[in-house]
Amino acid sequence: KICQGRFRLDIRKRFFIQRVVEHWNRLPQEEVTAPSLTTFKKHLDNTLRHMV
Repeated sequence: KICQGRFRLDIRKRFFIQRVVEHWNRLPQEEVTAPSLTTFKKHLDNTLRHMV
């Protein structure tokens, strides 16, 4: 998991990196630790398919 830093201003929460960290931390562990990009994409497609 990626650690989120605390910011003084709420406006910083709208930055791209902050939003990416929030979504990345919601991913299942098997996706985050995938050995290759192809495996990551397969796991991500499977997860997104079950969400919708």
